[in-house]
Amino acid sequence: MPVRRIVGQQRRGGGDPTQRVVGESIWRGVRTPEGPASLALLPEPDGVQAHAWGNGADWALEQLPELLGDADDWTGFEPRHPILVEARRRHPDLRLGRSGLVFEALMPSIIEQKVTGQEAFAGYAALVRRYGEPAPGPGADRGLWVAPSPATVAAVPSWVWLELHIDPARSAALVRAAARGDAWQRFADRPPGELDRALRSIRGIGVWTSAEVRARALGDPDAVSFGDYHVAREVGWALAGEEFDDRRMAEFLEPWRPHRGRVPFLVGVAGPRRPRRGPRMAPRAHLPGRPGGRPGR
Repeated sequence: MPVRRIVGQQRRGGGDPTQRVVGESIWRGVRTPEGPASLALLPEPDGVQAHAWGNGADWALEQLPELLGDADDWTGFEPRHPILVEARRRHPDLRLGRSGLVFEALMPSIIEQKVTGQEAFAGYAALVRRYGEPAPGPGADRGLWVAPSPATVAAVPSWVWLELHIDPARSAALVRAAARGDAWQRFADRPPGELDRALRSIRGIGVWTSAEVRARALGDPDAVSFGDYHVAREVGWALAGEEFDDRRMAEFLEPWRPHRGRVPFLVGVAGPRRPRRGPRMAPRAHLPGRPGGRPGR
């Protein structure tokens, strides 16, 4: 089982303080419904060795099979395209993991809206280190953190968001979402469509953010990140030899419903990548504290 690759679906950039690779082990700091926990996973030839610490340790261990994709059912999915067929052949054990933690997935997804990955990952890491807490037990000794609770996020002052390089549009959406507190967790055991409707009822949360949350928290195989800077282009180039926009990708993926999300997932592991000939999306330079930047409005 490709443990590192499956658990890596939950990681938000190489500097994510809530998930680290230390030697051969994968460490996760999570805020479970029962409290914070450190989870250590050591892949083995016939499975995985797991240990957990903290008030949420039992919950983290009980959730582990789903985190590793045990609930991911590929029944009914037909690859249809040679590249997808080959990806499934080469990666038969790859699964969509399910964290079961809605706000854990929602917080960084909002921060990642319409900015470069570098900017988003840095903002999320800074938020965690400023308002989160060291992970329980030996996790703290390995530099592992647990992300802040919804109540803590809702109380972050407006000027601090700017110091974290998270602009008012994203911070306002995050505060609105955090105001619903632990109520988000009740959607962890409900159909993805219910979570989608609840998420998109929040001003500032749209199709892309909902898909990112549902994919990680629920392992939703039909979640497609429409509106992503790269996904439509990569899918189109890999499977049709042309760059898609969202409308064209939606039409193309329709025959795979309710497994549409598996197509970009397999494209991502299959390669080859689309040649990058145009300019890349650049980090913005208008937030306070960024060298050469202007004060934010």
